[in-house]
Amino acid sequence: MKALTATGRADTAVGFAEVEQPRPGPGEALVKVEAFSVNRGETFQLEAPEPGWRPGKDIAGLVVQAAADGSGPAACRRVVGHPPAGGWAEYVRVPTTSLAELPDDLDSVRAAALPLAGLTALRLLRTAGALAGRRVLLTGASGGVGHYVTELAAAAGAELTVVTASPERGRRLAELGAAEVVHEVGAARGPYDLVLESTGGPNLPLALARLARRGTLIWFGQASRTPATLDFFDFFAGPESATLRHFHYADSDVPDGDDLATLVRLVGEGRLTPEIGRIAPWTETAAVLTDLRERRIRGKAVLTLS
Repeated sequence: MKALTATGRADTAVGFAEVEQPRPGPGEALVKVEAFSVNRGETFQLEAPEPGWRPGKDIAGLVVQAAADGSGPAACRRVVGHPPAGGWAEYVRVPTTSLAELPDDLDSVRAAALPLAGLTALRLLRTAGALAGRRVLLTGASGGVGHYVTELAAAAGAELTVVTASPERGRRLAELGAAEVVHEVGAARGPYDLVLESTGGPNLPLALARLARRGTLIWFGQASRTPATLDFFDFFAGPESATLRHFHYADSDVPDGDDLATLVRLVGEGRLTPEIGRIAPWTETAAVLTDLRERRIRGKAVLTLS
């Protein structure tokens, strides 16, 4: 079968190769991929790929071989999945605990935009707790996670300020429920009960300074790829006794498949909108990865197989 593999080159991060079709193990289904989405974090992994690793964590398609143990979706069921790797291919094996069935009215393109970004947003807000009436600051709001967090947090009653460099992207975030849009962290007024920080570097201490006393900052990314420096005494200038918490989406007691089913339900109810900035055939994956890394794509990028 055809699959996209890491080249290790700076000019073209991926290329097509003929690889063996995967053989599902216990508790795994074989899925024929119809669409997959790419994530900015994967562009970083492709800079120095591990030997034998193939990219691809967000897929949608058709189950062509159900799990031998009887778990998960049956053959011929359309699904969205979150395999550990290898999803940028014609076929991928996926743990049945990381699959959710799709209704007829949810197409594979929108479904493929859900897994990593949607799981991150859902679990991030679950970690944050009750949001009704709380003032919340979200940095790095222009990507897939940011759009989902904005829509879900606003619906939960948060008074949300989002940070995005682009006025155009800011207008869309306002449509999704953001109460205020600013174009740099320093312009956010605060104080905020909760800060959701995803950029790192100099933005982290700036965001922390806008946190209310005994507030919480959840650090869920470092998109700037720049280390952050914090000063202990800065806490006394406002965020005294604040909580600083690290978050990683994979650290969850809820199986991926269950949370994917929740995301699918929310889309079906019109309460969650996959924000897709680019749809292209998978032959254009290398170019799309470049645009994603250079922040030329708003929201998610989805590649389709025909």
